[in-house]
Amino acid sequence: MTINGDTKNGVSSISELTAAGIKHAKADARKMPAIRDLDASYIKITRTTDPKPVPEINSKEVWTFKSCTDHMLKVDWTHDHGWHTPEIVPYGPLSIMPTASCLHYATQCFEGMKVYRGYDGKLRIFRSDLNCARLNMSSTRVALPSFNPLQLEKLIHAFLKVDGARWLPKDRAGTFLYLRPTIIGNGEQLGVTAPTEVLLFIIATPWPDLSGDAVPPGAPPKPYGLKLLASKNDTRAWPGGFGYAKVGANYGPAFVSHMEGRKRGYDQILWLLNNQKEFEVTEAGASNFFVVWKTREGKLELVTAPLDSKIILDGITRRSVLDLARARLTKDSKFLTEVGVQSVDVVERVYTMVEVEEAWKEGRLVEAFVSGTAYFITPVSAINFRDVEIDISMGSGKGGDYAVALKQWLSDIKYGNVQHEWGIIIEEEE
Repeated sequence: MTINGDTKNGVSSISELTAAGIKHAKADARKMPAIRDLDASYIKITRTTDPKPVPEINSKEVWTFKSCTDHMLKVDWTHDHGWHTPEIVPYGPLSIMPTASCLHYATQCFEGMKVYRGYDGKLRIFRSDLNCARLNMSSTRVALPSFNPLQLEKLIHAFLKVDGARWLPKDRAGTFLYLRPTIIGNGEQLGVTAPTEVLLFIIATPWPDLSGDAVPPGAPPKPYGLKLLASKNDTRAWPGGFGYAKVGANYGPAFVSHMEGRKRGYDQILWLLNNQKEFEVTEAGASNFFVVWKTREGKLELVTAPLDSKIILDGITRRSVLDLARARLTKDSKFLTEVGVQSVDVVERVYTMVEVEEAWKEGRLVEAFVSGTAYFITPVSAINFRDVEIDISMGSGKGGDYAVALKQWLSDIKYGNVQHEWGIIIEEEE
């Protein structure tokens, strides 16, 4: 019997076995000096002879989410050699056998990140060290190989040096590309075991700004703010599972609820963990979720779910929101006067939709928003919980004051309006 990951009667819990397996895989890799680690210094570049036209901003082509830049980066891994030579090659199809592990056993993981053309003319990526470390964690969670995150970061920079200048020209300041580093088990191996052949690849694509009121060409106007439908019985992630890892198995099964929610007029599902009918708040769609409320004692709090149960993803934007809030939304901070808000206590804890509903009924719910790479900082205007529509203040119309301030602070870093260590400048080709 196991309780909360403990071992009873000599039987190990699933979570304990997973942790032990990841630890042993890393130790085994270190004991095999012949196995090569990822190494960006060996990179080879083969340039396209047929560059594609760059889509216009917010064009129909951008909204298809299918258009990619001229090149892609690829690195093979095999169990007897380790990581092979990284290559930047013209973008194109992958060759994969029907018995590939990723097609049957979900041995794949990925990252989502963006590269920005700054108002100062420079190309920047945002806290890419965190994305690379998280991809390494996700990889080992699904029995894929580990790697040196710093080397992956160097490969991303090399890739952007090739495609960044053309696809984010300097006359398009304030725009971005979406990057998708991905790892898949791609060898011929139908057996139920860890893959012996793996492919890491990186692609980049133009992406619409989903954080405001942008819509595809010809579509009707969309108001600011997301409408969320709180889940009733469906669960996206659970304690002891893999909600904390960025793996495809966390996303595909959620699409059914997401599409049904869209049919009912909602933008995303607010995923609740229905523990003993408490309706614990976890994530909104594939984004982290925040509320600002007043406690019954009158304290203002910025609240989000914690990481310790491993239910939610350690989002890079989430972490940045918390870091900035703790630095700038504190008492006597000069930033409070600049944006016209009061200080808040930053709280990471388990909280429930019942608490959110009570705060709304009692007039203590100030605002709510989601954070993530795709949606950046996007305010929430309504939540349907147990068939009750909870309307949430949108402040001036583009979101509550805290969401607007945090979004502006992060935008300033990403687009070079302020110099900050999180905004990493990419060297470009002339």
